[in-house]
Amino acid sequence: MNAIPERPTRVLVVDDEEQIRRALRSILRTRHYTVDEAAGGEAALVAAIDHPPDLVILDLMLPDMSGIEVCRELRAWLAAPILVLSVRAEEEDKVRALDEGADDYLTKPFSAGELLARIRALLRRAADRYAPPPILTTGDLTVDIARRSVTLAGDAVALTPTEFDILALLARNAGCVVTHKTILEAVWGPEWSEDRQTLRAHVSNLRRKIERRPGGQRYVITEPGVGFRFTEPLAHERGGREDAADGRGAAPAKG
Repeated sequence: MNAIPERPTRVLVVDDEEQIRRALRSILRTRHYTVDEAAGGEAALVAAIDHPPDLVILDLMLPDMSGIEVCRELRAWLAAPILVLSVRAEEEDKVRALDEGADDYLTKPFSAGELLARIRALLRRAADRYAPPPILTTGDLTVDIARRSVTLAGDAVALTPTEFDILALLARNAGCVVTHKTILEAVWGPEWSEDRQTLRAHVSNLRRKIERRPGGQRYVITEPGVGFRFTEPLAHERGGREDAADGRGAAPAKG
């Protein structure tokens, strides 16, 4: 007999075929998993923000956007395992999905036993993994990774996609130095790994939008010759998020 999880584990099933969703719903609920469903990519992203899953089962062939795109968007902020479930059995599709952040790949048709075994293995590996919160707050600055939005003292800050990607990468590693090369490769790609001038120009523009003092380094701090570091939240700021997440403080914001 399969052991019942200690707490309800939330699984997001993303597949445009009702028959597949129905089958997965039955398999998972019988094992006491909480199941959320989405028939398309956009709906999946909204569902993941509203009710962050512990695991995602994702089909690659969706009506509004590709499963690869969904995987990439989710992996930008979600640490939960992503299991791709697809009729595509070619090695190229598997490699691409895994490169974009999927943790495992299972082809259709599948057996319930193998599916559940894969899920258990993924959840075991993820049990000790720390996931930075989708919303990070330091001082007056709030970065919503999932919604790709930034506010300063409650006012929206208009960033370019590149500026946001830089800020999000630094914020997810708050308190740690992120090297020039790491930022360049993550935001632009490996071929840009030595173009520090481009990075400095974008960081300068970013600072003009989020720093209260001209030339200030309240949030994005330069580590000379190495890279940049995002200011680590103060203890009371971290505690507030933890209390909200545990239901001890204010109701948690969606995201």
